Amino acid sequence: MKGSVFAPAQLPPHMPRLRDGWRRKLCRGVLHLCGWSLVGAFPDVPKLVLIAAPHSSWWDGIWGLLMKAAIGADVHFMAKRELFRGPLGALLAKLGGIPIDRGAAAGMVEQMVERFGQQQALWLGIAPEGTRRHMPRWKTGFWRMAHGAGVPVFPVAFNYPDKTIRLGPLFATTGDMAADIERLRAFYAPFQGKHHGV
Repeated sequence: MKGSVFAPAQLPPHMPRLRDGWRRKLCRGVLHLCGWSLVGAFPDVPKLVLIAAPHSSWWDGIWGLLMKAAIGADVHFMAKRELFRGPLGALLAKLGGIPIDRGAAAGMVEQMVERFGQQQALWLGIAPEGTRRHMPRWKTGFWRMAHGAGVPVFPVAFNYPDKTIRLGPLFATTGDMAADIERLRAFYAPFQGKHHGV
């Protein structure tokens, strides 16, 4: 079943949003011309960790950024602090980049847990595979961030055969990381990335 690209009025009130403008209309037009759409509903929560899979191509990032801009979703991502310099840094910040200090005493997970505690609203996007290659095991940082910050996980799937981005059910972590990750991976089983599934 094909979906659509949501209008701002259809987005839940607690979802962090970007301002409307010509960029949103342009991105909606590009997605429409290329045949991409959304299926599912967004959760009405101010904080979460969004995981996107299968991650099998650099195209995933392009479609994801276009969809984010098209619907006006204020979804952030992490990048090393050194990239946030000059014009590239300004662009990364505008796109929602969060600088991470890889040399800090507190690791990446701790830095993001602290950031979740400091902000009233934050949607953080992560590719749990950590690479475009097929990975039989996911990296666990996304789970540790969500569990440590006490925020839910929101699974989102790229399904290339029908050019849909599928929005999954909101998932609350438990104390059993391995079981949680297996349940999340089960959501992705029907979906196919550009080059492989999960």
